[in-house]
Amino acid sequence: MPSIFTKIVNKEIPCYKVAETNDFLAFLDVNPNAKGHTLCIPKKEVNKIFDLDAATYLALMEFSRTVAIALEKAIDCKRVGMTVIGLEVPHVHVHLIPLNAMDDAQFIKKEALLPQDFEAIARKISSFL
Repeated sequence: MPSIFTKIVNKEIPCYKVAETNDFLAFLDVNPNAKGHTLCIPKKEVNKIFDLDAATYLALMEFSRTVAIALEKAIDCKRVGMTVIGLEVPHVHVHLIPLNAMDDAQFIKKEALLPQDFEAIARKISSFL
């Protein structure tokens, strides 16, 4: 059964897209730790990050870096943190989280945003790519 992220890649489920290449997609997390919390995924569904072949792993890191640089320009924060956990969705995903405090990275505090907020944030981040 395809993961929710594969359904997003296949456009069966909408997302707030930030960036896209032939192999990768970046979109806003709909349950964000902070405004601008972005997920970067390979379009090919692979469960665990270390199951990616070396070339795809390195390309995902480069894609995530590019998105993180744009994210840091778009969102007022002290830095952009990166984490890979992957327990909730069995599809490799890199979390890019704007950080102002350590709690922002702990997945305990969530930011409530309206659809128009998500759309504006996605556009703003994309504008720096």
